[in-house]
Amino acid sequence: MIQRFIELGEGYGDIYELRELITSNQQRFMHGFVFLSTNPQGQDVLSIAAAFKPAAEGNFMPIYICREGIPVNSKRLDVFEQAVAALGHTPIKMEVKHSSIYADRKFFHNHLISVLRLNHYIPPMQ
Repeated sequence: MIQRFIELGEGYGDIYELRELITSNQQRFMHGFVFLSTNPQGQDVLSIAAAFKPAAEGNFMPIYICREGIPVNSKRLDVFEQAVAALGHTPIKMEVKHSSIYADRKFFHNHLISVLRLNHYIPPMQ
């Protein structure tokens, strides 16, 4: 199974697109994630992500993410948490390293996928 992050943006207006993806794909929604990291300026920022089950045909599991553009106390986080709660879930929160420490964004994504697999939030590689 191919598991891949799809970046929507940094969470300014993209949070509403992520909310729409969650509500319009309720039958495929698996988990909502909130990743806390500290940017190089020393400020805590959030990334939010939603993992979906693979489509009926195909071997692709999308994880949509709004990366590191959301302040810790933000109404945008409330929008995400309400969308996830409406489906009877609670967002899973974890602290991760900021993406700026990785040489390439794909290494950051691979790190997050590894963390999610190790915690059994997404299925293992097949």
